Amino acid sequence: MEANHCSLGVDLSYPDLVIDVGEVTLGEENRKKLQKTQRNQEKARVIRAACALLNSGGGVIRMEMANKDERPVEMGLDLEESLRNLIQYRYLQAFFETKQQGRRFYIFVKSWSGDPFPKDGSFNSRICSLSTSLYCRSGTSVLPVNSRQAFDFLKTKEGQSKYNLINEGSPPTKIMKAVYQNISDSNPAYKVFQTDTIEYDEILSFPESPSIEFKQFSTEHIQQYVENIIPEYIPAFANTEGGYLFIGVDDKSRKVLGCAKNKVDPNSLKNVIARAISKLPIVHFCSSKPPVECSTKIIEVFRGKELYGYLCVIKVKAFCCVVFSEAPRSWMVKEKYVCPLTTEEWVEKMMDADPEFPPDFAEAFESQLSLSDSPSLCRPVYSKKGLEHKADLQRHLFPVPPGHLQYTPEGVNKQASATFLPGIVILSRSWAVDRNLQEKPESSHPHSLHCSKGAGCRGPDYCTRTAFTLKQNLVNVGGYTGKVCVRAKVLCLSPESSAEALGGTGTWKPCCQSLSDCLARTSGLNRSTAQQYEIFSKNLRKNRELFVHGLPGSGKTIMAMKIMEKIRNVFHCEAERILYVCENQPLRNFISDKKICQAETRKTFMRGYFDHIQHIIIDEAQNFRTEDGYWYWKAKTITQREKDCPGVLWIFLDYFQTSHLGRSGLPLLSAQYPREELTRVVRNADEIAEYIQQEMQRIIENPPVNIPHGYLAILSEAKWAPGVSGNKKIIKNWTMEQIVTFVADTCRFFFERGYSPKDVAVLVSTTREVEHYWHELSKALRKKRVVGLSDASDMSGDRIVLDSVRRFSGLERNIVFGIHPRTTDPAILPNILICLASRAKQHLYIFL
Repeated sequence: MEANHCSLGVDLSYPDLVIDVGEVTLGEENRKKLQKTQRNQEKARVIRAACALLNSGGGVIRMEMANKDERPVEMGLDLEESLRNLIQYRYLQAFFETKQQGRRFYIFVKSWSGDPFPKDGSFNSRICSLSTSLYCRSGTSVLPVNSRQAFDFLKTKEGQSKYNLINEGSPPTKIMKAVYQNISDSNPAYKVFQTDTIEYDEILSFPESPSIEFKQFSTEHIQQYVENIIPEYIPAFANTEGGYLFIGVDDKSRKVLGCAKNKVDPNSLKNVIARAISKLPIVHFCSSKPPVECSTKIIEVFRGKELYGYLCVIKVKAFCCVVFSEAPRSWMVKEKYVCPLTTEEWVEKMMDADPEFPPDFAEAFESQLSLSDSPSLCRPVYSKKGLEHKADLQRHLFPVPPGHLQYTPEGVNKQASATFLPGIVILSRSWAVDRNLQEKPESSHPHSLHCSKGAGCRGPDYCTRTAFTLKQNLVNVGGYTGKVCVRAKVLCLSPESSAEALGGTGTWKPCCQSLSDCLARTSGLNRSTAQQYEIFSKNLRKNRELFVHGLPGSGKTIMAMKIMEKIRNVFHCEAERILYVCENQPLRNFISDKKICQAETRKTFMRGYFDHIQHIIIDEAQNFRTEDGYWYWKAKTITQREKDCPGVLWIFLDYFQTSHLGRSGLPLLSAQYPREELTRVVRNADEIAEYIQQEMQRIIENPPVNIPHGYLAILSEAKWAPGVSGNKKIIKNWTMEQIVTFVADTCRFFFERGYSPKDVAVLVSTTREVEHYWHELSKALRKKRVVGLSDASDMSGDRIVLDSVRRFSGLERNIVFGIHPRTTDPAILPNILICLASRAKQHLYIFL
């Protein structure tokens, strides 16, 4: 690794990645006058910076012109050609734009993406590389594998490696037969390799071929020459079909010339070769991880009866995985430095592709962000079919009137906002919070953002970091592939004054298609409903207390977790200052493992004092009880201890999932104010959703005494996301043996199709029935060679969950088996069935 690979640093005082490459001579005529060494050094710094920015979301290369003249100049043909070679594309403007300001010269770099111009059919690799350091044999030549070919090359090698592993001991494939023949006893090169002596000027009986290469000792520096050619020829043979490298044979006449004995020491030469081969980077796709198999033979060359010198032959076996000549030449920004990728990192990123999912997943979800045309750091995003798509969410949440882009949040003075020009977006101060940064407590003004000017309020560093994080998320999370640059400009807004520009930094006229497009992609909206987003976007300082009523499958627990993360950022509090309270131990454990809060059950909450707690989130409140005291008043007292700065108390509930007829301790429905409703159901397959609706209708027709009649009207507002595949099956009058056998068979069926034990839950009515079924179901699973069981307290384990419906409340799995659901209170049986069914996202089996 070159020592200067990490010498370039990032200037953190800008709202974008800015890399200073120092002094560079610009202008074609000026660059022609440079010494070759200096010209190459300057070029190397620029190329490393460009590659790192391409792979890290884009940014700016800043340089001082070494030539003293401030007249406008071009970069220089050698720099332009190097940048074209880097992107392997003839149009520099696809990824680069330049601007000169006095003696400062800027290159604006767009993020790397799979396809800069989709119309021309070109395709780029997942990351940009100056060199892959991969070679293969093609006929009698050694060819480098370029970045566009690397993905297919690596995938082919990975497939061959896996095939060899699966078919170990089986007859080789046709390809492997060919490989075997190339290095077998019948190969004439092998016969030469087996000899100890050979005559000078002897003409070999075989020519060069894909498995044979001839080289001469055509230099005085023999060992250095051999050491230099090994990183190219040995990987090429190993990555193809294996072969022989003859050093000391004329490639035209095929005559053995060797190397004079007074110019080379055989043992030293073998050591040099072994050392050079040991330095070759290797990436394995197999578990055995063998080394590259090479054998070196030094054959004595005689002229008559006198020893003249030596012929060197290196035998290379075809390698199961991949051999590199050196680490690939590719860079990324890591923290504040430009750093080279290791060989393993490069292979991982180069082979990054959209995952292959089982058919059931493909039917239930659709891709919203694919890796094939996204920036290098993006991850794929899938949304459940039936949810609002990005375009729908944009129109709903970020409306863009024709001709300009403007969005004004609550609390911004209309007179002040009226002074802004078209193209300005006014955004609330929650931008930092939305990007998972802490909110600046003394900031009382909203932020503003111009299409070419990032935003901030008091405190330049705070503004810069927020704008920087926003831009990085737009590209590296949201997958925005257009040209984006952020220019920070502080605006002070208040009801008494209009906008006043306080300062600004940055450059580059951007080419944003629509900022709202970026906002929708980077906010995770593909995975949320508009209702969820609107609730999440509420100003917590103005909504300290809130009741959230959500239908089964509307994502209440997920919303609760998101709100707790937001509380930490808005109020700058530690996780220990936020308390999550639920009824059941398994859900408590699940939330506790997230490390975002302190989590307790209602019983523990009622026994403790919690003097350190400031904010409380209550979940599944409809199943709370008053047997240990009035939890609501205790929670309210705790969150209102600090009169000047009360804490947050949000309560999530769904009366349709009430599991008892006792008092819940909730205030009267009329007193549950302010209140929001989640009526968009997105987490269940169509057949399961229909079953839940049927049971909800039964409750409306004959509601239990503890469900407020006013709440039942929420069903009329309900909307289910259609088109989600899955199934629901009701089975009656089966014996225990039939049930456990069916569960074991069905689990094995799903596991063979890509599901895992973490996708399955078996739910019964009581903890006593858990004990009753545990032994028989475990025995049935063992017969099918299926993994064992755990209860819901261990949701992170790789086992099938067996527990009661009540204890599994608030949790969910893709596949749920419900065995004999019943209750001592027949009036709430539909509620229990709803609670059971809503735990299943895709497949539901109920045994009655």
